[in-house]
Amino acid sequence: MIEEIKKTIEVLRAGGIILYPTDTVWGIGCDATNEQAVQKIFNLKNRKDKKAMLILIDNAAKLQSYLDEVPDMAWDLIEFAEKPLTIIYPDAKNLASNLLGKDKSIGIRVTKEDFSKRLCEQFRKPIVSTSANFSGEQTPLNFSEISEDIKSKVDYVVNFRQNELSKPKPSSIIKLGKGNLFQMIRE
Repeated sequence: MIEEIKKTIEVLRAGGIILYPTDTVWGIGCDATNEQAVQKIFNLKNRKDKKAMLILIDNAAKLQSYLDEVPDMAWDLIEFAEKPLTIIYPDAKNLASNLLGKDKSIGIRVTKEDFSKRLCEQFRKPIVSTSANFSGEQTPLNFSEISEDIKSKVDYVVNFRQNELSKPKPSSIIKLGKGNLFQMIRE
C-alpha cells in the first residue's frame, strides 16, 4: 500500500485524475484545490451541469481549513456515524471554485477506510471523490463493474483492493445550514 500511495500522490500533484478505493464505492478523484484537475473529472464523466462533487479528508479537525464555519452539530454527526457520512456544508473556502455548489456549498466526508485515509493524510489536501461512472449511468459497486472506458481515461488506476467483490453502499448525506438546520438527503 505504501508504494501505491506514493505513486498516487505523484499523479495528484501533477494535476492528474485517479481511480481509487474509498470507504464506499470506487471513486474518481483529484486534488480538490486544483480547478484544472476538477474540470478534467467533469469532462471525463460527461457532466454538463457542473453538479457538485464531494471531497474526502482524513480528519474532522481539517474541516476548519475548508469551511468558513463548522456547525456545532457536525462534530457529533461525524463522531457517532455508524456508516460513511457525507455532510454538505455552507460557505466552503480554499477549494477549487468549480467544485462548489452555486451557493458555495461542499460535500465533505471524513474517510475511515485505510487506503483513502492514508492517501489524504500523506497528500495533505482534500481529494475529490465521485463515483466511477459516466454521468447518468449506474454506479459500479466494485472495481470489476467499472467500465474499461473509465479505466482508460484516468491518469492512474490504484492497484489496491481491486479483487474485492463486496457491494458497498453509498454514504448517507446530510445537508447542514446555519443555526444547526439540517436536511436528510440520503439515508
